Amino acid sequence: MEELVELVDDQDDVLGVMDRAEATRRGLLHRIATTICRDERGRILVHRRPGHLARFPGYYDVMVGGAVGVGEPYAQAAARELFEELGVRVPVRPVLRFLCRGVAGPYWLGVHEAVVPRELRPDPEEVSWHGWMSEAELRLAVWRWPFVPDGQYAFGRYLACAPR
Repeated sequence: MEELVELVDDQDDVLGVMDRAEATRRGLLHRIATTICRDERGRILVHRRPGHLARFPGYYDVMVGGAVGVGEPYAQAAARELFEELGVRVPVRPVLRFLCRGVAGPYWLGVHEAVVPRELRPDPEEVSWHGWMSEAELRLAVWRWPFVPDGQYAFGRYLACAPR
C-alpha cells in the first residue's frame, strides 16, 4: 500500500507527490511530523520500536510520529500519528521545524509537544514498550540503551528551544 507524501525543496515548498518509500530510497526531501509527549508531571514518554520494523528495530525513541500526508499540515499529521500510535486524541503544540539531514535521510521535521494521559493504548505494531522518564533519567538512558539517532538529535534541539 502506497503512502503518498509531498516532495519539498530546501525551503519546504511543495514540488510534487511521490510514494514515501520511493522518496526515502532516492533521498528526496519530504515532511515528517513528530511529537514529544509529556505527562501532567512533565515526564517524557519513551518507547521502544518493535523488532520487526525495517528502520531501527528494537531502538528506543522519544518521538512519536510519521510522514505528513499530501495537503496535510504538520500539526494535523502529528495529532493523527498520536492517535494511530498511542490511541489518544490531544492537542499538539508546534515547537520547531527544521531540515533534518539525519541517518534516515533528509527530510523536513516538524517537532511538536503534547501533554498526554499516562494510560495509553499503543499500537503494538508501532510500540513494543513504553514508560515515563524525567529529563535526568532520560539523559542516563541514552547512554545505556540504543536510541534512534535522528530522534535524539531532534530532542536536543527541542530542549534548547522549548519553554519550561
